[in-house]
Amino acid sequence: MHSTTPGYIVVEGPIGVGKTTLVKRLASTFNYDTLLEDADQNPFLADFYRNPKASGLATQLFFLLQRAQQTQAIRQSDIFTPVRISDFLIEKDRLFASLILDEEELNLYDQIYNHLTIDVPTPDLVIYLQAPTSILTQRIQKRGIPYEQTVRKEYLDKINEAYTRFFHYYDRSPLLIINAAEIDFVSDNHGFQMLVDQIKTAHRGRHYFNPGPKLI
Repeated sequence: MHSTTPGYIVVEGPIGVGKTTLVKRLASTFNYDTLLEDADQNPFLADFYRNPKASGLATQLFFLLQRAQQTQAIRQSDIFTPVRISDFLIEKDRLFASLILDEEELNLYDQIYNHLTIDVPTPDLVIYLQAPTSILTQRIQKRGIPYEQTVRKEYLDKINEAYTRFFHYYDRSPLLIINAAEIDFVSDNHGFQMLVDQIKTAHRGRHYFNPGPKLI
C-alpha cells in the first residue's frame, strides 16, 4: 500500500476530545506547522458558557471573523506548501451556529458569512475524533480551564450529535474516524505510532482507527 504523509491535515471533534493535543504531537512528528483555534482570544466565550442564548451570536461572529482572518493570512503567506496541520474545519463553524442561534440570528450570521472571503484549501486528510459525552466532561474538568467548567451536558450532547451527522455525510476529503475515548495521545507511544502509520496510508475514502483500551 502506498505510504506518504498528507500535506494538509485537519483534526476535528467536539470540545474536550483531544484535538489540540493530537495536532501538536502530529506536528512534532511530521515537522509540520500548526494552525490552531485561539478560543482564549474570544471575549464572549465565558459568558456564552454561562448563558448561551444571550451571548451566542457574538461568540459565533467573533469565531467566524477570527477564522476568516486566519484563512486570509494563510493565502497571503502561501503556507500550504504542503506542511500544515490544523484543529478546525471552517465548515464546522456553521454547525455550531445552527445549534445555538435562533432563526433571525442565523440569518444574520449567514449574511455575514456569505460576504466574507473564506477560501481554504481542501484538506488532504480530515481526522475526526469521537468520544461519548461522559468522557468529554471528564477531560474538560481535568484540564481545568475556568470558563469551560460551566459547560452543560445537554450542550455537549448536542455538539456530539451534530458532529456525528456532519461527518456521516462528509466526503470532501479522505476521512479517518478515531474512537478517542480510550486513547492517550500523550503517553501511548505504541497506539500513536499505529495512528501515524494509518495516516500515511489514508489517501482516499473513509477509514477507522480503534486500537482498544489495552494501549493506554
